[in-house]
Amino acid sequence: MTAPILSMDAVHKSFGDAHIIRGVDIELLAGERRAVIGPNGAGKSTLFHLISGQLKPDKGQIILNDQEIQGLPPQRINHLGLARSFQITNIFPGLTVFENVRIAVSQRHGLQYSLWRLIDRIHNVSEQTDSIMEKVRLSANRDTLAGELSYSEQRALEIGMTLASDPRVILLDEPMAGMSHEETDYMVALIREVTQGRSLLIVEHDMDVVFSLSDRISVLVYGELIATGTPDEIRNDSRVQEAYLGEEVSA
Repeated sequence: MTAPILSMDAVHKSFGDAHIIRGVDIELLAGERRAVIGPNGAGKSTLFHLISGQLKPDKGQIILNDQEIQGLPPQRINHLGLARSFQITNIFPGLTVFENVRIAVSQRHGLQYSLWRLIDRIHNVSEQTDSIMEKVRLSANRDTLAGELSYSEQRALEIGMTLASDPRVILLDEPMAGMSHEETDYMVALIREVTQGRSLLIVEHDMDVVFSLSDRISVLVYGELIATGTPDEIRNDSRVQEAYLGEEVSA
């Protein structure tokens, strides 16, 4: 069996008396697209915070590429091959698309984005920036201010900035939130393209997206994983229907 590229082993996290994550075990395989679903308050964002280094678990191990990462700072985890986007778009609205992506690329190379003249002399940085813009379908918006992009284009830009570190594992936190049906279709196709050859862990409330995009789905309820399986297995799991999906699945 293929070794997991990312795993959580008996991970716990509490805030005071509130036990938010209760002994979670997850294994994400190389090249796998895995969704984590669950009702509001299930602990999904906390789970992402633990994996990406914003929070430290109280107990348990988190392993990325055979290295323990629990408690490491986010920047160090990023350098080890994991990148994350957030629920709220995290871009520089007053800078162009090219400048936003170039910031992310320059950080990968250990350069300061304020040193524009130096960066402009580094041909490799500009080449990588152009390549990423093409991957996320924003080459035509190269000189457009990020704040003037449509919402779906802003999310695409954020994904492009996520790709700048060339991660093996990508975490996406509700990338379709607030999108129209057409924007959602655009983003699903884009995510399929940019995650080819990478592993994806995604939190998403749109069940059509979850079932169409995921190889496997894990269901988190009150900080515990109650089921993991293929989309068909999750769709037909009585525990999942009772705890979360209900009529949405049968529909």
